[in-house]
Amino acid sequence: MAVVAAPGLDQLRVGFVGAGRMAEALAQGFIRAGKVEAQHILASAPSDRNLCHFRALGCQTTHSNQEVVQNCWLVFFATKPHVLPAVLAEVAPVVTTEHILVSVAAGISLSTLEELLPPATRVLRISPNLPCVVQEGAMVMARGRHTGNSDAELLQTLLEACGQCEEVPEAHVDIHTGLSGSGVAFVCAFSEALAEGAIKMGMPSGLAHRIAAQTLLGTAKLLLQKGQHPAQLRTDVCTPGGTTIYGLHALERGGLRAATMSAVEAATCRARELSGKLTCH
Repeated sequence: MAVVAAPGLDQLRVGFVGAGRMAEALAQGFIRAGKVEAQHILASAPSDRNLCHFRALGCQTTHSNQEVVQNCWLVFFATKPHVLPAVLAEVAPVVTTEHILVSVAAGISLSTLEELLPPATRVLRISPNLPCVVQEGAMVMARGRHTGNSDAELLQTLLEACGQCEEVPEAHVDIHTGLSGSGVAFVCAFSEALAEGAIKMGMPSGLAHRIAAQTLLGTAKLLLQKGQHPAQLRTDVCTPGGTTIYGLHALERGGLRAATMSAVEAATCRARELSGKLTCH
């Protein structure tokens, strides 16, 4: 079954091969932002375990990956990385030059995607993170050799329904994994430690964790809205001889800055290892 030429955004049909949490988060963002109508989204998965979440959103579902590609010209591949090559081989016979195919799978390069698909297929990679679930994701995207500006702009417009999205060279995708994909866990660890400091000093646990999370949220909004370097905002909070500088001194003694930089480096190196690239030294 041939796919017709790409229609306008108001008639966009979007497919998901793989229906896990990230795929659901992206679909939910598209629908809530009014970018894509729920009935114009078709998702496939081997079982109904995750497809039920798509049906709850009003989306169409199937167990056939080829059906998704035959009926949608923009398709997100959100399978586990080790499964993706076999899935691409399965759908390759029904891929046309009209398709835009987007991989969410970590560690699968654009060159590998292009090798596994018909010549001149338009492919992109995206690296989302968990806050896409609440439409506050930090995402990057990289395009393949045959993907044009209009294709990239369309994808970026869609993804901005789920948070912030920027186009980057592919070399930055693994760094994004270390900074923002894994960074969610690093921030949670800091939030937990922040709250536990307050608990140690006598604050109830629930209150401490709520205030810690709100402090992170408010600080992030300040940084994004004012466009300031974090060092400037940190300086604004400090007063000579005040509480903050004493606390910052304690963090420096504990090596917070170096430990955080090392965490991003370690996660990035691991992402590169999983991509089959050279390890870090």
